[in-house]
Amino acid sequence: MNRINLIALGVRDIKKSRAFYRDGLGFSTPSNEENPQVVFFNNGGTKLELYPLEELAKDISETNPPEISSGFTGITLAYNAKSKEEVDTIFSKIESIGGTIAKQPQLVFWGGYSGYFRDLDGYYWEVAYADSWKFDENDMLIIEE
Repeated sequence: MNRINLIALGVRDIKKSRAFYRDGLGFSTPSNEENPQVVFFNNGGTKLELYPLEELAKDISETNPPEISSGFTGITLAYNAKSKEEVDTIFSKIESIGGTIAKQPQLVFWGGYSGYFRDLDGYYWEVAYADSWKFDENDMLIIEE
């Protein structure tokens, strides 16, 4: 079990979240339904799924679903950019599409350029760049140890 095929985000308003990711950030999806039950985004190497939050909790346990909270869960998502300008371009639109900037892009201790934003449901995304990064044919970051 050495791969992640799908990352599911429980969302409070699936239509607004689809617009945030599709129209605001440019994620690719075939979903155009008026009231989608689920939305899948096609990304290089993995898929991102939007699913109603309460239904996702019930999917884990119908009789004893996990408590839904708005606090930090210890999980962040990341987008690895190919330039500082790309990081800045993404951050320039976050607030206008309903997101919240948690940390403006800046030079960071590990030698890169990074910032964080929160989506409509409070999920934290890091958008980062480093001169030393290399990408494969699917635009996935190559990590060499």
